[in-house]
Amino acid sequence: MELKDFIQNGLDRVKQATMKAVDGLNPDELKFRPGAETNSIGLIFFHQARSEDMFVQSRIQGKPEVWESENWYRKLNMTVSDSGGHLTVEQIAAFRVPEIKDLVAYSEAVRTRTVEYLKGMTAAQFDRVINMPRRGDISIAGVFALIIVHSAEHAGDISYLRGLQRGLDK
Repeated sequence: MELKDFIQNGLDRVKQATMKAVDGLNPDELKFRPGAETNSIGLIFFHQARSEDMFVQSRIQGKPEVWESENWYRKLNMTVSDSGGHLTVEQIAAFRVPEIKDLVAYSEAVRTRTVEYLKGMTAAQFDRVINMPRRGDISIAGVFALIIVHSAEHAGDISYLRGLQRGLDK
């Protein structure tokens, strides 16, 4: 199996887990926060998509993020600087969770661009090293591993918050 196929498989599995965890949630469930210093499912889902967008578009390719190039910040009624990460307690509390269909649409737009890039990669391109803030020098393969692990962790967060609200397997 080629590395890009392995990465695609990982991305697909994380997407399946995330979509299963948000399936059928209502707006109140998406906004639910079990404590004042915790994120909502909606914010985590948003952060997941924003992170992939930033990592693949901006960091790896040096291109504008889908967030900006396709005006998703306007579509989601946010600002271009909204990153969904490293927020203060006040910012978390103030975060307005968009409708799930809009979050899913943004996530899909990001994933489409990620897959387009991934499909065109050669084996040697995965060895290129870039500098990631707070992470240092990392290969492109390492960035994709980071995206998969990061997204899987957040799929687990979302699943856990769903379970807190609905119970086991509901």
